[in-house]
Amino acid sequence: METIITGLIDGTGLDIWGFAIMCAVSFAGSFIAASLGLGGGLLVMATMASLLPPQVLIPLHGIVQLGSNAGRAAMLRGHILRHVMPPFVIGTVIGAAIGGNLVVTLPTALLQLVLGVFVLYATWGPKLKTAKPGNKAFFGIGFFGSLATMFVGATGPLVAPFAAAASEKRQEVVATHAAMMMIQHGFKIIAFGVLGFAFGPYVPLLCGLLACGFAGTWVGKHTLNALPERAFRIGLKTLITLLAIRLLFKGLEGWLG
Repeated sequence: METIITGLIDGTGLDIWGFAIMCAVSFAGSFIAASLGLGGGLLVMATMASLLPPQVLIPLHGIVQLGSNAGRAAMLRGHILRHVMPPFVIGTVIGAAIGGNLVVTLPTALLQLVLGVFVLYATWGPKLKTAKPGNKAFFGIGFFGSLATMFVGATGPLVAPFAAAASEKRQEVVATHAAMMMIQHGFKIIAFGVLGFAFGPYVPLLCGLLACGFAGTWVGKHTLNALPERAFRIGLKTLITLLAIRLLFKGLEGWLG
């Protein structure tokens, strides 16, 4: 048993409890995303940020979110708005290339502060609204969303309003948003790989996170109608807020020495 535990956490900087917590939160995050649409990625990112340094957090979170969004996109592939994808992909590629070169030069404390502020704003700030977007808008949100995701990870709340504004049906919103986030996380992972990030030590952790995420998606899909939504949303916001505040304190502590 000790050999198995060592193999799971070796090289990650985690203990077995941290490993278990992250797997549990991956399940919860996918459950939330499948049942409520948004919020799961923020919960996963905020929790991972309290256990891993930002330089490790962002690429690992990208793989987890890639798996989660790919599953939803595959299930709803017939509803994806394919005509908006080309400009979005072009913007995403450019943003990932620029963001990847910037993120590796920033200090850990600054990244923690940026993450904490972003999580709080995405949770409590005014929701972004947009008119019917065209190709230029999707190029822009591809660029800025991809640039931002290199630093803050969970940029679903930034991209979602554009997917919603371009869609006429709920299924199109969910499918198109999932496809867009899958693309952005995919290019982010490629960028970090090109920059030399070593994913090897984290393969067991990633397998656990992806498996738990898949299970969370399945359970969330089948228990959607049984959720007390108001109480659930209040609890989710409270948990994410506490995690973000902890992240801000860690960033300030590191920044001030």
